[in-house]
Amino acid sequence: MRGPEVLVFDVNETLTDLSALAPRLADIGLPGRLLPEWFAGVLRDGIALTLAGGRADFATVARDALLTHLAREGAPAADPEAAAAHVLGALPELPVHPDVPEGVRALHAAGHRLVTLTNGSADTSRAVLRRAGLAECFAAHLDVQGADGRWKPAPDAYAYALRETGVPAAAATLVAVHPWDIDGAARAGLGTAWLRRTPVPYPSARRPADRTAGSVA
Repeated sequence: MRGPEVLVFDVNETLTDLSALAPRLADIGLPGRLLPEWFAGVLRDGIALTLAGGRADFATVARDALLTHLAREGAPAADPEAAAAHVLGALPELPVHPDVPEGVRALHAAGHRLVTLTNGSADTSRAVLRRAGLAECFAAHLDVQGADGRWKPAPDAYAYALRETGVPAAAATLVAVHPWDIDGAARAGLGTAWLRRTPVPYPSARRPADRTAGSVA
């Protein structure tokens, strides 16, 4: 079988290690244990807006979620807006997972064209991968603002990536840690590779991934 011409990488949690944000939450008076709940809420609200026909960028949705948590937890932030900005300001400085550099370089050396597609910011993706020394491995960094703000797993987001890379769906494979992203890409006709970073099983209600791997390498 011929391998995919283009590998479309999700960014948050797939390439980046969000656990580095926990100290920032602690800085503003929120327990680090809220990190998974906060990020899941950001995805829920962004995707819900897309389903309802609304539009908002990642930073706005993420800020709103942080303000909600500050209010619920009674965190003593003198300036909640500044507190939220303190957390979000760390996004471009996130580290990548330890397996990412080796895996990305190997895929690039094997002749695959690599791009990112995020519900977040293409500028953030670019900054993170530049800091990781991987800038030369990626041909483009895309975000869903190019798809009229429609968050993955909306079909429009994957269609935008295909237009930008100039390949048909059959020539592209999405690499992601999130089953909902895998399912969305599969329904849009792309190949899929599920990056299984935890023991949590793949949901039976989702379309299965074409490939499963424990690391990018």
